[in-house]
Amino acid sequence: MKKAVVTGGFDGLRSRHVRFLEEASRLGDVHVLLWPDEAVRAMEGQGPRFPLAERLYLLQAIRYVRQITVARGPFERDAIPQVDEIRPDVWAVDQAGDHAQKRAYGEAHGIEVRVFEDEDLEGFPAPRFELSGKPSSRKKVIVTGCYDWFHSGHVRFFEEVSGLGDLYVVVGHDENVRLLKGAGHPLFPQDERRYMVQAVRYVTQALISTGHGWMDAEPEIARLKPDMYVVNEDGDKPEKRQSCEKHGLQYVVLKRLPKEGLPRRESTVLRGF
Repeated sequence: MKKAVVTGGFDGLRSRHVRFLEEASRLGDVHVLLWPDEAVRAMEGQGPRFPLAERLYLLQAIRYVRQITVARGPFERDAIPQVDEIRPDVWAVDQAGDHAQKRAYGEAHGIEVRVFEDEDLEGFPAPRFELSGKPSSRKKVIVTGCYDWFHSGHVRFFEEVSGLGDLYVVVGHDENVRLLKGAGHPLFPQDERRYMVQAVRYVTQALISTGHGWMDAEPEIARLKPDMYVVNEDGDKPEKRQSCEKHGLQYVVLKRLPKEGLPRRESTVLRGF
């Protein structure tokens, strides 16, 4: 398998970053050389919005990434740090990062530079990996939510819940999110939100809800027949408890705690951050 290297700060991980990593993974095992805080400051002229530890945690959760190394200086936008140690076959870059100096560097070091144009990264495709059709010995666990401004708190929640069984995430459809949260919501359309959730390695499958109200996932629950419905403290609603009692689902409420060493994140606070 070829080794595809990617460089960058990945500050504020969004769908365009994930789409780029997914396309890069078609070239080979993706090894991210992640810029530390001082490199982001040098490259962008200002420090990162999110600290290195949080950026690293988010990238580690993306299923298209095989390995991450925090890059060491000296830092150059058109050169690969630690090239002798990593020995990549291909350097994946996006259209904005396509420079003549970068291509010259690749040619001088025997590394293919593969440029993904903006049009290559459009849309939010269904996962290309196949879900196993074999029965699992683990419990089937379902969670629901908007997952609008995706952040490390979501990943931590998925990580915790996946320890209880195979994780199925039902993402609220646009109309219902507006119904529950009001005008201006959601910031991102349902296909994009589902895509971000499905990209997390802890998630078995992400779906879009088809019901309404706080139990908009009832049609999906009826189809999936989960053993357990898990919420965090913010998502604990009487309607959810009553539905689980009615259908014989175990109802679990988790404390809303960030990953150790990371700040607590909330989508409402991060809107426009």
